[in-house]
Amino acid sequence: MPSPSVEDYIKAIYKAHADNGSVATQELAERLHVSAPAVSKMMRKLSVLKLISHAPYQGVELTRAGEKLALEIIRHHRLIELYLVQAMGFSWDSVHEEAERLEHHISEEFEDKIDELLGHPTACPHGDPIPTRAGTIAPITDRPLALERSPARLMVKRVSDEDAELLRHFQALGVTPGTAIELVTQEPFEGPLVLKVGGKRVRLTPQAAKKVFVDAITTSEEDK
Repeated sequence: MPSPSVEDYIKAIYKAHADNGSVATQELAERLHVSAPAVSKMMRKLSVLKLISHAPYQGVELTRAGEKLALEIIRHHRLIELYLVQAMGFSWDSVHEEAERLEHHISEEFEDKIDELLGHPTACPHGDPIPTRAGTIAPITDRPLALERSPARLMVKRVSDEDAELLRHFQALGVTPGTAIELVTQEPFEGPLVLKVGGKRVRLTPQAAKKVFVDAITTSEEDK
């Protein structure tokens, strides 16, 4: 059974690769809040465990076994988040840290019970896809709201879950997964984005808009 530390590294490698297409030692150090020498030491251990392939100066890649482990951990994490929100009444801004602690310690039977209880969900409270038991995962929406140009009708698909204060801000504005929004304009000199959410106008800074991921709403979707 891999240690929590090994699982944390594998998950970080998976996410870094998904975000950037490559994984550098320094980036892993920043994501995991450890030193570069500590990362290098763990890379050697993960290579021995055949969870990664690693060539100096060429970055890190997960092996098939490593990717399977990463998706299993992510599945645990996102199911736990959803269970905490739906079954236990936690707020969506508090579940990330709880799930970080619990994801290493639940059994596959416990995971299956949560999945069944929740009706086999496909996304966590923040809109991220939940990997299947078989180790597959749906493509993610990676178009940040900050890159959109007005006017535009958009659907919020997911938001970054790592900043609790920012999640509370999104909640207050109504910018949550599954919500249709309208990008009205952006104020001059790289000012806030003006959005229409549920009939009211709200403002979102460009920095915050980088953490909101959207899809365009097509004419056929609007007619439904």
